Amino acid sequence: MKNPSELIDVAQLRVGMFVELELGWMAHPFPTSSFKISNEKQIETIRGLGRSKVRYVPGKSDAISFEGDPKGAPENQQTPGDSHLPDNSLLLERQKRSQSLETQQRELAACECRFDETVRLYRQVVDEIPNQPKVVLTRCRELVGSYVGEMLSEGDSAIRLLSDGMGDKLALHPINVSVIALLLGKYLQLPEADMTDLGLAAFLHDVGKSQIPDRVRWMDESFSSVETRAYREHVAQGVLLGQRMDLPAAALQAISQHHEMVDGSGFPAHIKGESMSRLGKILSLVNFYENLCNPSRPTSALTPHEAIALIFAQLKSRFDPQVLAAFIRMMGVYPPGSVVQLSDERYAMVVSVNSSRPLKPRIIVFDPAVPKTEALILDLETVPSLGIRRSLKPASLPRAAIDYLSPRQRICYFFERAVETPCKDSAA
Repeated sequence: MKNPSELIDVAQLRVGMFVELELGWMAHPFPTSSFKISNEKQIETIRGLGRSKVRYVPGKSDAISFEGDPKGAPENQQTPGDSHLPDNSLLLERQKRSQSLETQQRELAACECRFDETVRLYRQVVDEIPNQPKVVLTRCRELVGSYVGEMLSEGDSAIRLLSDGMGDKLALHPINVSVIALLLGKYLQLPEADMTDLGLAAFLHDVGKSQIPDRVRWMDESFSSVETRAYREHVAQGVLLGQRMDLPAAALQAISQHHEMVDGSGFPAHIKGESMSRLGKILSLVNFYENLCNPSRPTSALTPHEAIALIFAQLKSRFDPQVLAAFIRMMGVYPPGSVVQLSDERYAMVVSVNSSRPLKPRIIVFDPAVPKTEALILDLETVPSLGIRRSLKPASLPRAAIDYLSPRQRICYFFERAVETPCKDSAA
């Protein structure tokens, strides 16, 4: 149920009020048109917009006293007739917002371009590995080496959610696993040689599926015991292909263990934690998480938040405690792709998590006053007063919020250099 609102004179504005400006996003400098006032500067800015009244939402506001408030506007306030003459600060804010939007779109386009290049390489790997295994290994080493070099350079890396529809079923999973596994390896401070072996294993862990029948390439709960055995054969086939490529022993071992669990409940060898390599433990966890988010049947998919919660609450005995703890700290409670409700009740979607600051992700906020193609990313780290209240099932959002945020049917990740937010939410 929507909170009731009322129009009040701009002279009555106070810190702690939740207001709705009812203006187009280019007509004001705030990141969103609905927000709780947090300082006097925001009040001055609102009064400078040339509106005599503003919509106030008591149910979302702090307790406010109006005793002794003047009913008229202060003498230095602009009148409505002056609203077509924005001051220089508003013009500068609009220019800054426009530049931030351009930067944001350029960064996403660069991420998606690199992802597309990786998809093309993976398809080539699958097509050529039976006949040119050594050539394929050279290409994979170049790719993984560039990623490892970038991740280990100075500065933080972030997990980035890409646009819906990126990639294909064949390539999406190994690329997602590679990105997350390498970021986790960096978080665990693995040496460069181990990072390279981990990257190769993650990128190639499912190539064995090219050697099994199409109908059993994607695990399904309806499989018969015969079909399940045929599906599980992809692990051994992947190891055989890796041997033909002359993959390093550590990478081969991790590929052989990407479905094993430390409690012995995995396959194909049902080995336990003491027999698993560290790279195998990392790959097993990341592969499992990614399959929860992107199962063969999209209707069975969990949100990233649900997947993290399920693993931690019910399945943590399957994974190495140190690796799991690092994974959760790195991904955060709300990984990219999570749909959330903020502490001020707005809806948002997490689009990027800096692995060194996972509790303050970057988000896109649902704001009907801003066209979805022009919505700026908001970095929660810059807004101490604003946080995430809870995760939501996308289906529970209002239709308008679903259309705006476009929750992903298939989660697609890539990595990027952690950047300063293009938008500091002075409106929170």
